Amino acid sequence: MANERTLTIALNTLPRFRAAIACEAFERFGSAAGILAAPAGELTAVRGIGPVLAGAVRALDAERVGNEEERRAGSLGIAIIALGDPEYPERLRLIPDPPRVLYRLGELQPPDGDGIAVIGARAATAYGRTVAERLGRELAAAAVTVVSGLARGIDGCAHRGALAGGGRTVAVLGTGLDRIYPPEHARLAAEIAARGALLSEYPLGADPEPWHFPLRNRVISGLARGVVVVEAAVRSGALGTADMALEQGREVFAIPGPITSPTSAGTNRLIRQGAGLVESARDILECFPDLAAHLPADDAEPAALAGLSDSERRLLGAIGNAPLPIDDIIRVSPAPAAATAALLTALEIKGLVRQHPGKIFVRA
Repeated sequence: MANERTLTIALNTLPRFRAAIACEAFERFGSAAGILAAPAGELTAVRGIGPVLAGAVRALDAERVGNEEERRAGSLGIAIIALGDPEYPERLRLIPDPPRVLYRLGELQPPDGDGIAVIGARAATAYGRTVAERLGRELAAAAVTVVSGLARGIDGCAHRGALAGGGRTVAVLGTGLDRIYPPEHARLAAEIAARGALLSEYPLGADPEPWHFPLRNRVISGLARGVVVVEAAVRSGALGTADMALEQGREVFAIPGPITSPTSAGTNRLIRQGAGLVESARDILECFPDLAAHLPADDAEPAALAGLSDSERRLLGAIGNAPLPIDDIIRVSPAPAAATAALLTALEIKGLVRQHPGKIFVRA
């Protein structure tokens, strides 16, 4: 007779057996074994279970499917964690509709339970990408895990910032862990697995279905102590995640942006509605005294700035935090044009300035 854990894994492989349906079914029937043994007529009494899904549950060869899923996962180095397992993240366990099953590639560590989620627009601006990466670095410097969704734009920049800062990061996917999406983030995903973890509630082979990602977002907020939205349009998945975070009792923060930028309209609205305004990781972590313990003193100079020449310092100060074309930088630079170009190159090599297409520079 298959154990309860194996049966739960098997049920989770059914594409239509979503988290909210699973939660109600487990509450009604008490266990995976109870669900599998229930008559079709009783299954359809659960909201979301129609005749098709009820038939799929009744036809499921659960012991074989569950054992095969565990075998395949093990061959890929992926661990499967069920809701009742001791290694299941405690904070996530307490949300209204936790995943019954989590797939994990990499390792979760105790500090990951106090992470901060950094999320935002896929079509991010240069400003948003710069801020997300900087936040990732600053949180990493304070020994705080960065949680995000591996998506294009803000998510990817937040993960990269955390890795560049020598910290940990956790990515929650909307696909099976053997189907990295977007595909161009495959290398980033491997780096995250080596320095943190990839997580998914979806079974192996699950493709990037559009409905997966809104459900995935509740896991991102559920894992974190707080959620910061870097950029978001007025109607966006990031704002939906912020709403979920509030429902889960999480703190919500937002980055202010230009009033002319559509991708800042959502974050500016969040701030008007009471979200914490964020200019640096300090603004987030000071809301959590235990997490703020590793913040540097206000007057401490970042190590990256310690070895700069006076000319490099002056140019860095002239650039500020807004993206600037090189012609504008030359106009405000205290050095001649040729010397300014050389200083920009030096600052870029030191990781303090980033160049975007069109010779547009921004502080990193």
